[in-house]
Amino acid sequence: MNSITGKTKVCGIIGDPIEHSMSPVMHNAAFEALGLDYAYLPFHVRQEELPGAVVGIRALNVVGLNVTIPHKVAVIPLLDKLDPLAERMGAVNTIVKENGKLVGYNTDAPGFLQALRSKGIDLEGKNILILGAGGASKGISFILAEAGASLVILNRTLTRAEELASQIAQYYHRKPEAMTLSEENLARGLDEVDVLVNTTSVGMVPDVNQTPVSARLLNPNLVVCDIVYNPLETRLLREARAAGARTIDGLDMLVWQG
Repeated sequence: MNSITGKTKVCGIIGDPIEHSMSPVMHNAAFEALGLDYAYLPFHVRQEELPGAVVGIRALNVVGLNVTIPHKVAVIPLLDKLDPLAERMGAVNTIVKENGKLVGYNTDAPGFLQALRSKGIDLEGKNILILGAGGASKGISFILAEAGASLVILNRTLTRAEELASQIAQYYHRKPEAMTLSEENLARGLDEVDVLVNTTSVGMVPDVNQTPVSARLLNPNLVVCDIVYNPLETRLLREARAAGARTIDGLDMLVWQG
């Protein structure tokens, strides 16, 4: 990293946990390569500390932030404005200070879509099973529906999956099916879909031995995507690869979302 001075522009990422994030390494390397006087820092912000953190962003003149689990939805009321895509999706992963105002954006969704397309995966007419209905799932679910895919959303709390399905139905012709995340529903769903997307944090450091899907349910006809990128190959992806499935890791999405 270049030396930091009073002129260095500060940006970073907020989340809980945050130790796993590769964003500081990626962004600081990019700043150095481009000769930009910026520094990118990780900020560990717990849920109850989020309002104070946003006040701090304003006071400390931080120019921009990425937002990760669990703040992508909760941060919205604390911002001044949302870009149309973020407003439609109801989730934010990027905050930019523009003319003194904090503006929320969502680059999760287009980043995920580009990651799939860069691997030659056509989503039109595909059946996709999405695990999770949180902030990351919102953006990804919306962009997949927009790309012409049929969605099934599984979440531990059924009402959250139903709410997300209803939000998507307001903008697109087909309403996703919402179900409780259970072994029975996974078994039924995975027999009928082309793509499995894990948008939960299950399997992320330090809980690397966890997986949201039993290995016996995976099959070679699937494309399995995991937004977790630390570890780069989660247990889910490792077992999917062993089953003959095609896999896409979270680093692809991270790079494309910038």
